[in-house]
Amino acid sequence: MAVGRPLRNGSSVGWEGEGLGIKELARHLNISIGTVSRALNGHPEVNAETRKRVLEAAAALGYAPDQAGRSLRQGTLNVVALLLSTDLTSKTDTMFFMELSRGIQDQFAEHGLDLVIHLNKPGMDMLDRVKRIVERRQADALILAETRDDDPRLDYLAGRGFPFATMGRSWSGGSHPWMDLDFDSAMRAAIDRLAGFGHRRVALVTGDPGYMLDSMLRDAYRRELAGHDLAVDEALMIKADTHEEGGYRAMTDFLAMSAPPTAVIFPHYRAVVGAYACLAEAGLQPGRDVAILSCSADTTIAQFMAPPLTCFRLDLYGLGGRLAQALLASMPRFAESYGSALVQEIWPWELIGRDSDGFRVG
Repeated sequence: MAVGRPLRNGSSVGWEGEGLGIKELARHLNISIGTVSRALNGHPEVNAETRKRVLEAAAALGYAPDQAGRSLRQGTLNVVALLLSTDLTSKTDTMFFMELSRGIQDQFAEHGLDLVIHLNKPGMDMLDRVKRIVERRQADALILAETRDDDPRLDYLAGRGFPFATMGRSWSGGSHPWMDLDFDSAMRAAIDRLAGFGHRRVALVTGDPGYMLDSMLRDAYRRELAGHDLAVDEALMIKADTHEEGGYRAMTDFLAMSAPPTAVIFPHYRAVVGAYACLAEAGLQPGRDVAILSCSADTTIAQFMAPPLTCFRLDLYGLGGRLAQALLASMPRFAESYGSALVQEIWPWELIGRDSDGFRVG
């Protein structure tokens, strides 16, 4: 409820106090509270002229809706939760998800929805956090990342009939909306490039085999090597954490082999940082002695590595917006705006060739 009195300063109108409530707005316009409420909520019974008048006055006077009361009446919070992990071994990338989140939030803002990011504590079970959000009704819908082949979080949400979408595919969760990156084309571009430079021993570093991302990278790696008549050496497929220490250890293992790889594909630029450090300690240089490539989105860190890292250009903002649309299309309140078709799409990205792998062997 507003406290204070209306102020006029030239043609501008303001309100002195804690904020303008709907009663004061209705009194100012000399129309009923019900009409003001319907106009603010886009009710079709309110004519365009009245709606325009109400919206202009609300903006000019600084109208602040009672969100708690509105949520109680509508049975919604107008909040969507994005759940991310903070474990050291997590695949969560701050730069990736900040730009993705910006695209999500801008799409939600068109419908008066807020995106709230929930950070899971290290060691805390992700399913427990999902259950808490749902059972305490902390959000109207969920967006999940780091999907696993067998993901109990998705099965739980599907069983509860709780709206959700995922950044990544999974065999779990039934028919639910998701967006994912085109890892098949990324690996094809990577192997084409490395094979074109004459590499015959191409290694791959991946993380936990339970994650869908790592499964898809391994499958695509085997398939693309076979397509170039290159032998698939299981010893050249190393499991490592996708952070700096994991990359350092993986490169240490590769260099200790009797026949080390001449090229290594990493799943994340953070692991490449560790690999670069390992090569430097061994007196070797990436891009000259060992080709390094990452199946990850381009970042300023990748651009300013020495040498700059070959990776992939990705429209993260657009991807975030499309992920938001995929979720909204599955929610009855918004399906009319986006159609009711289930959205499950693979998002393209483009290889950026740089000096980390740009040399010929032999």
